[in-house]
Amino acid sequence: MSESFDFRELEFLTVGTLGPKGQREFFLQARSEGQMVSLKMEKQQVAALADYLERVLGELPAAQLGALPTDLGLREPVVAAWTVGELGIAYAQDIDQVIVMAEARDVDDEVDDDDVPRARFSMSREQVAGLIGRARELVAAGREPCPYCGQPLEPKSHDWCPCHN
Repeated sequence: MSESFDFRELEFLTVGTLGPKGQREFFLQARSEGQMVSLKMEKQQVAALADYLERVLGELPAAQLGALPTDLGLREPVVAAWTVGELGIAYAQDIDQVIVMAEARDVDDEVDDDDVPRARFSMSREQVAGLIGRARELVAAGREPCPYCGQPLEPKSHDWCPCHN
């Protein structure tokens, strides 16, 4: 059974990719108290996470943000503990932190719900804002869309699209 994680005092939380355009793998990575975890995600999950976190930040009571994290690259080694299936977000008002919760995908039906691998990341507003910016950069850095059909162009076919016929 895969491991669960509960990171309350984050040293960093980021998203990143490995691999060339069109074959990138996306990861959510965090470190807390000397323990690091990388979780594999889909590009759409990264984009949706950024969208939702931005809405959550916009709905929170106004507060002055400190310096945003700047070193948001993935740390080596990047080895996925498991693949994220579901994501959830909560806000802990008493500690003014946003909490991202992730649950593993592709868990056996025979596994008790209490044994499903989960991860919990408590983040400051600054960490949330940094994560949103990083996620937006990664999603936008993908393959260029075809000017006719909008589908991503394949670098291996020299950016040729079948709709050009």
